[in-house]
Amino acid sequence: MTTITRLGHHGDGIAEGPVFVPRALPDEVVTGEIVQGRMEAPRILTPSPLRIKAPCPHYRNCGGCALQHAQTDFVTEWKEGVIRQALAAQGLIAEFRAPHISPLHSRRRASFAGRRLKKGALVGFHARASDVITPVPDCLILHPDLTAALPLLEDLTARFGARKTTLSLSLTRSDAGLDLAVTGGKPLDDDMRADLGQWAGQVGLARLAWEGEVIAQAQPPFHQIGRAQVTPPPGAFLQATKPAEHALQTAVAEGVGDAAQILDLFAGCGTFTLPLAERAELHAVEGEAEMLRALDAGWRQATGLKRISHEARDLFRRPMLPAELKKFEGAVIDPPRAGAEAQTVALAGSTIPRIAAVSCNPATFARDAKILVAGGYRLEWVQMVDQFRFSPHVELAAKFTR
Repeated sequence: MTTITRLGHHGDGIAEGPVFVPRALPDEVVTGEIVQGRMEAPRILTPSPLRIKAPCPHYRNCGGCALQHAQTDFVTEWKEGVIRQALAAQGLIAEFRAPHISPLHSRRRASFAGRRLKKGALVGFHARASDVITPVPDCLILHPDLTAALPLLEDLTARFGARKTTLSLSLTRSDAGLDLAVTGGKPLDDDMRADLGQWAGQVGLARLAWEGEVIAQAQPPFHQIGRAQVTPPPGAFLQATKPAEHALQTAVAEGVGDAAQILDLFAGCGTFTLPLAERAELHAVEGEAEMLRALDAGWRQATGLKRISHEARDLFRRPMLPAELKKFEGAVIDPPRAGAEAQTVALAGSTIPRIAAVSCNPATFARDAKILVAGGYRLEWVQMVDQFRFSPHVELAAKFTR
């Protein structure tokens, strides 16, 4: 018998050893075979009062979710605790704002796996730590438009997939319809392009891309961002849910306050740039030129926005330096999971009075926050944003002032 003492950062229960036990909760007593420090198939002898029946019928086999067996309030407190622990490890504390939790059936983008079978095809999410694909027709997190499109993905996989490989099917719900980007497929030839284009027209996709090449586009798959309509490149990053995007935009707007000149670092397609341009001038910096082209096109077609300049720049290798930062009254920074240590060092040496930070990794956020605090900034507040329901993924927004 083994007693779970806490949850790890991946949502697994942890017992002394350490022994990692998936889908176990603190204070539960479990038993099972332990192999290389993991108990993959635990039997719960003493369940926690925090344990609930998983609401999704696919939870047992699907690897898309990890925490449906726990009460919502506990998961929220645990995710905030992950942020607090990361900050404490850097000697930091902060006020916590009320968290945002995205509602069920709000996920607007998801990446499915598709495998062609002798008859038909199998499309869904991978099982936990496995290449087994689990169909998810009753998924609780997907927007209904994505769920309704699963038969289309099965048809595509059966027609154009290969039995020896697995397709990656990145499906996004845009304001103009479904946007599908496929990777891992067979090489394109003229006949396949024609067949794929005909198929996309028949099923009514807004856009179909295959290995980055746009095969068919009935209409631009745009997203309304503030006053602008933006069409990202195929498979481009977007916030997973619209409610979470709005929560982050609200936090960022508060973070930069009434700054009239704002710098947006790792700007992407303009998630924060475009709404802020309703009242301030912005300079958007992003490593991927295609994303900036989408931002710029959206800005130029919109009305009532102030000037937005942009720059394609690798901020890891060539961060904006203090001398370049002098003219800005506020900054937004939303780096990938690795954080932005070099850019944060430069920000810490700047005179920018307000910084709004967004992060998908509490550990690298805390590391970078320590750099800012050492440089004379104060961490005013943090807000946990849970747009990946039932997963251990933690996102946050924060405000720094000099």
